[in-house]
Amino acid sequence: MELTTIAKRNNAFRKFGNKFLRSKYLVLMIIPAIVFYVVFCYVPMYGVIMAFKEYSPRQGIFGSPWNGVENFAKVFAEPKFWLAFRNTLIIGSIKIVISFLGAVTIAILLNELRMIKTKKVIQTIVTFPHFLSWVVVSGFVFSLFAYYGAVNSLVNAMGGSRTNFLADKGFFFGMVFASDIWKEAGWGSIIYLATMAGIPQDQYEAADIDGATRLQKIWHITLPGIKPTAILLLIMSVGGVLSAGFDQILNLGNQLIREDVHIIDTYIYYHAVIGSDSAGVGTAIGLFKSVISFTLVIIVDRIAKACGERGII
Repeated sequence: MELTTIAKRNNAFRKFGNKFLRSKYLVLMIIPAIVFYVVFCYVPMYGVIMAFKEYSPRQGIFGSPWNGVENFAKVFAEPKFWLAFRNTLIIGSIKIVISFLGAVTIAILLNELRMIKTKKVIQTIVTFPHFLSWVVVSGFVFSLFAYYGAVNSLVNAMGGSRTNFLADKGFFFGMVFASDIWKEAGWGSIIYLATMAGIPQDQYEAADIDGATRLQKIWHITLPGIKPTAILLLIMSVGGVLSAGFDQILNLGNQLIREDVHIIDTYIYYHAVIGSDSAGVGTAIGLFKSVISFTLVIIVDRIAKACGERGII
């Protein structure tokens, strides 16, 4: 019995070695990515203990005294933190919905185009904004909607009065969602387009024979075909719902409305990085955010599996 077990083990190692040799170039290609995540994602995780310490740069992480959950108590007693938390949930949740709808809509419209050259040109146009930084995008927005910007100048030329759009919180949130769709929806559509390309063409041919319209084919073939991919991307996006776009909020915000439109990341930046709060407080907020995000991913994953769909865990 023992010899049989050893033989099976050796056979398994031999098969693994053969697969490794056949895929050695693929393994070499993935090594830089593994090193990147180990160095920049896993190694720094020891710093999470700062959330439970009165951190002092002079004493270092391990030399700083423990203070239990005082950092968490200080954060949770701050009303501005809960305002930032609410803003983060609202912005992150709405972004998930509009990003999904925008990406799927663009993907369907591009998929329905039969003119290949036109399709490539339009796809290039809608994906290009993804490669612009939020610094550049915010410059465009400020040029358009500043008090003496293009929009106000046009309104004034038509006999209207100027409006300080950038001092309006409601306008700010609308600007966040509109700019996010403009910048990222085209890029997000690429995955859905790739999924649509994998849908068997005989399904569309059978629908044509049955006299189905384009809308009927989209509803009964295209959308069910991309459903597993959409659910997988939804689960992954829920993990980032509490991020809500640090670069975007930081660059689009201004001093007139900044305190009212904070999200968790900008709150950490202004209060723990360049503000008076300690690094331990910022770490405590980051740990709280990570726990909530992980919990949301688990919940959505379980819901997806309960509905018969494929999860990620």
